[in-house]
Amino acid sequence: MEKFADEAIIEVSSGSGGNGCAAFRREKYVPRGGPAGGDGGRGGNVIFSVRRNLRTLAHLRYKNCFKAQNGRDGSGAGKYGHNGEDIIIPLPPGSVIRDIETNDLIHDFSGSKNDFLFLKGGNGGWGNIHFKSSVNQAPSKALAGKPGITKKIKVELRIIADIGLVGFPNAGKSSLLDRFTNARPKIAPYPFTTKIPNLGVLTIDDKDIIIADIPGLIKGASKGAGLGFRFLKHISRTKALAFLIDLGDDNYLEAFDTLLSELDSYSALEEGSNLTSKKRLIIGSKTDLDEDGERFSALAAKYPDEQALGVSVFSGGGIKELSLAFMRLTEENVFEEPEDDIKEENYDDFFDEEL
Repeated sequence: MEKFADEAIIEVSSGSGGNGCAAFRREKYVPRGGPAGGDGGRGGNVIFSVRRNLRTLAHLRYKNCFKAQNGRDGSGAGKYGHNGEDIIIPLPPGSVIRDIETNDLIHDFSGSKNDFLFLKGGNGGWGNIHFKSSVNQAPSKALAGKPGITKKIKVELRIIADIGLVGFPNAGKSSLLDRFTNARPKIAPYPFTTKIPNLGVLTIDDKDIIIADIPGLIKGASKGAGLGFRFLKHISRTKALAFLIDLGDDNYLEAFDTLLSELDSYSALEEGSNLTSKKRLIIGSKTDLDEDGERFSALAAKYPDEQALGVSVFSGGGIKELSLAFMRLTEENVFEEPEDDIKEENYDDFFDEEL
């Protein structure tokens, strides 16, 4: 659990440009050789790059300052300075970066593009070879390189999955994930066993369905109660939701309404999130505790417009039917990736100002 991290605040800096050089050509038998100072190199850029093998932001816990290399200064004999090396910051798929002061979205990494140029390095300064004219044959003027840019940003991780499991603590979400997939979440007969999101892959007829299990919700989760609020963002990108209702709980008939209300409240607080509009189904879990089937029948009858299935991880009842229902949900719903709204910081006007 200590290795999971879904938020980080980091400081990033592009490199400063190298200074231009004021030098003159000095060779035997070449009097008044003229200016020969080279330009400074351009500073390195700040680039974010998606790495498919990353699953958390834990690597940003231990290093939270990233700086690209500065450009080298120009030198005599018309030698230009080397450009500074870019700094490349790896991120897992589904990450977003936000402005730390305004919380405005800078870039969303759920799109198809893997790399994002965030900050450009400063331009190198001009050497004095650029300032020779008919009236000034030996200019001593050279320009300093443009400074790099430093920004403090917030990085958030939002897991991308096909199906999100939603339910109260101890409703059987982790057990279902364990039965369906090769994930091995912690399972125990007490609430809040799951403290971090877990992912598993259900394979049906060569099709992979990614299932996400988040910590259980409780009433008031949308206002910060329990563990659910922090992780609700992880199901904001799922194609569909599966609501697990514990048929062994005496409040099973009120559970779905409470869960739906919490998701609706969260969606109202989180801009761009509309969890209640997603495709969904109701799963009556632990049918082995409902021997005569009365509770599941009552649950299905209360929500005639919702698809409801009963399952028992213990006995295996309903597992095959549920897996097929998951496949139909993902086929019916086309997940639209947000367009790459690149807000690349552009300082070209600043760099190209009249000298």
